[in-house]
Amino acid sequence: MEEQIVHFLKEKESEMVEVLKGLVELESPSHDKVAVDQVGNHMQELYTKYVGGSIEVFKDDQFGNHLRCEFGEGEEQILILTHMDTVWPKGTLEELPFRIDGDKLYGPGSFDMKGGIVQGLFAQHALKTLQIPLKTKVVMLVTSDEEIGSESSRELIESEAKKSKYVLVLESAASSIKGKLKTSRKGVGMFSIKVSGRAAHSGIEPEKGISAIEELARQILYLHSLTDFEKGTTLNIGLINGGSASNVVAAEAEAELDLRVKNNAEFERIIPLIQGLKPSKEGLTIEVTGGINRPVMERTSEISEMFETAKALAKEHLGFDLEEQASGGGSDGSFASQFAPTLDGLGPVGDGAHASNEHLLISQMPIRSALVALLIAKLA
Repeated sequence: MEEQIVHFLKEKESEMVEVLKGLVELESPSHDKVAVDQVGNHMQELYTKYVGGSIEVFKDDQFGNHLRCEFGEGEEQILILTHMDTVWPKGTLEELPFRIDGDKLYGPGSFDMKGGIVQGLFAQHALKTLQIPLKTKVVMLVTSDEEIGSESSRELIESEAKKSKYVLVLESAASSIKGKLKTSRKGVGMFSIKVSGRAAHSGIEPEKGISAIEELARQILYLHSLTDFEKGTTLNIGLINGGSASNVVAAEAEAELDLRVKNNAEFERIIPLIQGLKPSKEGLTIEVTGGINRPVMERTSEISEMFETAKALAKEHLGFDLEEQASGGGSDGSFASQFAPTLDGLGPVGDGAHASNEHLLISQMPIRSALVALLIAKLA
C-alpha cells in the first residue's frame, strides 16, 4: 500500500505543478473578498475533480468564504487545515510572476501556502484513487483569512478540531532544505497603545504642551526591556504614528505591539504589565487595547507521538530523516492544538514566505504529499 501511494504521487509531479500554477495565478490578498472567492470557486472544482467528496461553503460578508471538504466515512475524523489567502496585494504577479528555475517554483503564495493546498489535495486524490481503506473520514478546511488573524474562520476551525482525532496543518515546512515539521508554536499577542497628551505651539509656548510622542517613547523603551530571550519572550513595537506637525507638541501618539511567548505562564506574566501601563506624569492618558491573537501550541506527548509516526514513515517509505522544530510564528494549528493533537509544517519545502524570493522545491512536492497520505492512512 505504502509503495503504491509513493509511486502514484511521484507520477503526478508535473500535474501538481500545473494545478499550483493555476492557483498562484489567481491572486488572493486576504482583504479582497472577490479575489479570494475566485480561488475558493476554483478550489471547489479541483476538489470535485480529484477527490469527489462533499463540499460545504461557509459564506462571509467581509472576508472570503470558507470551504469544508469531506470524503470517507466513520464517526471520527482527521482534520486538514489550509488557507487560500496570501499577504500579496493584487498586481504582485506583474512584478513577481509564476516561474520555474530548475527545481525551484516561484510565485506569490506558492510556498505560503498554495503549495500546501495542492499537496493535501493530491494526498487525498491518491487515497481515493487507490481505494486505501480508512476507518475515519477526512475533512479539509480551506479558509480565507489566516494571514490576518483568522477572525472569521477561528470558530469554524475550533469547532472542527473539537470533533477531530488528529489535525494536520499544511503550512510550509521549517528550514529551507531539511523541511522540518513544527511541533510547537509560540503564542501571539497583538496590542494597540494610544497615548494622549496636550498640544501647544512648540516655539511660542512649548511649556503648555505635554508630548504624547515623548511619553510613547518612554513606554516603548519599557516594553522592549521586558523581552527575555532565555524564556523565549519577545515584545516588539513594529509600527508608530503620532503628532500633526513638527512645530506642534504632539497631542496624540499610537503604537502597535507584537508579543510572542513559549508558554501560557508567560502570557499570564506579561499581559498584565502591558495592560497596566501608567503615564509618567499628570496630563497624560494611556489606552491599551488588544490581547491574545493565537494561543500557544505546546509540544504535548500526543504531538510527539504524531511526529514519531511521521518520522518513521518518512524513513521507511520516503528515504529521508524527518526533523522537528519549534516555531516563533502562529498558525491556525495554534487554535486547533487546544482541542486535538496537531502536527504542523506538513506543507511545501522551500523558502521566502512573505518575501520576493518566495519559492518551493518541485521535487519535494510529491514526497511531502506522499507523507501526508501515508500519515492519514496510518492515523486512520
